[in-house]
Amino acid sequence: MVLEYIIIAVYTICLLLIFMYALAQLNLLINYLKYRNKEDNSPKFDFKNSEEIPYVTIQLPVYNELYVMERLLKNIAKIEYPLDKLEIQVLDDSTDESIEVTANLVKSIQKEGIDIQHIKRTNRQGFKAGALKEGLTTAKGEFIAIFDADFLPQKDWLYKTIPYFKNSEIGVVQTRWGHINRNYSTLTRIQAFMLDAHFTLEQVGRNSKGHFINFNGTAGVWRKECIYDAGNWEGDTLTEDIDLSYRAQLKKWKFKYLEKVETPAELPVVISAARSQQFRWNKGGAENFQKMTKRIITNKNVSLKTKIHGLLHLLNSSMFTCIFLVAVLSIPMLYIKNEFAHLKYYFYVMSFFVISSLIFFVCYWHMYKNTYGGGFKKFIKYIGAFLTFFSVAMGFSLHNTIAVLEGHFGKKSEFVRTPKFNISTIKDSWKTNKYIKKKPSIHVILEGLLAIYFVFGMYSAFVVGNQGGDFGLFPFHLMLFIGFSYVFFKSIFSKA
Repeated sequence: MVLEYIIIAVYTICLLLIFMYALAQLNLLINYLKYRNKEDNSPKFDFKNSEEIPYVTIQLPVYNELYVMERLLKNIAKIEYPLDKLEIQVLDDSTDESIEVTANLVKSIQKEGIDIQHIKRTNRQGFKAGALKEGLTTAKGEFIAIFDADFLPQKDWLYKTIPYFKNSEIGVVQTRWGHINRNYSTLTRIQAFMLDAHFTLEQVGRNSKGHFINFNGTAGVWRKECIYDAGNWEGDTLTEDIDLSYRAQLKKWKFKYLEKVETPAELPVVISAARSQQFRWNKGGAENFQKMTKRIITNKNVSLKTKIHGLLHLLNSSMFTCIFLVAVLSIPMLYIKNEFAHLKYYFYVMSFFVISSLIFFVCYWHMYKNTYGGGFKKFIKYIGAFLTFFSVAMGFSLHNTIAVLEGHFGKKSEFVRTPKFNISTIKDSWKTNKYIKKKPSIHVILEGLLAIYFVFGMYSAFVVGNQGGDFGLFPFHLMLFIGFSYVFFKSIFSKA
């Protein structure tokens, strides 16, 4: 009975943590709905007065981006801003033939009278953080706009963001990510669903109440003074953007999030690329939780509510560990429920936690409605989208749990870039991309075994107990089977 009680204890703790996270999401939804229609009366620079137009540096950190460099640089060259107050830095850590391609493109743009520099390092120390830090030493701009290689800002992007720095307390202006290939495949739709929730519900919900948000690594602008005051870029975590964001906000810098300014970008179209991106984000989140927790808790200038939201924000990725444990333990719990009658009241209470899923369902519906519109037909489509997203997200739970555990236990790994494809329509092909990881991880085999494990869970629904089975967890195990099967087969066959 000892083992059974250990299983019950772990299962219960994980459900409680997921429920707390769901309540935090519900609070963010309430904040979002209250704030989204409020008029923004923030002070802004008057760009009709040339003296109020500040100098801006655009930084483009790149590493082996052969397929998107031309698209990136041609798009950036179209940015509208006074040329005497604009500088572009191509921070190139590449080690392949893309260096020569980039050099030729930079020379071509220079002939148009644009101040653009091709900056190359002799090593990748600090990875992206190191490149940004080195570029900062020669940057002329008072403000530093940053774009990853797969982002395509609109030509008036600087005119929509820089004016908000009129408020001297603003350290960062962040914009919402868009998705140029949202409908390319099931994988891209799932990623868009997840990111849309972050860039509406979470960013607006936190920012509207003065809670900590994060610069998202790209599609935003930093005040150079803020970067230096917060301690500059550091490469000791895989998410240098969250790291510097928290250090800046702990020093009382304010962040401005602009939901209505969309910056289009390309989503990974191959699951190996999505896996590497998810691994980096989730491990980096755990690393920053370890790095920042004490600083947040002991900071006397931060309110209790902001501290709670900040810690839950940094624990976002750790929720995958709870989800994974609940999933794996749910089958033993099915047998425990049907073999120990004296625990029936415990299971009645535990059934209450299905409300966590309902809270997520409601929260994500508002995000979906914001993107696709409302109405009955859209709601029916949303149900399918939510179930697909939920299933595949659970299918990633083993992969993301490994990332989280590595982050919490301090295992270091290099910054693995996400391959870019220059793909926006179904007609575009990704199969010749040389950056695709060819060999699947050993973890994929475990994901295949877990799919079989949840088949056993569905079978168990028919045979447990003496009352003709117990089908309460059958839908859950079906979703887990679908999720792990999807991740397993797509990882093995490298299909989009």
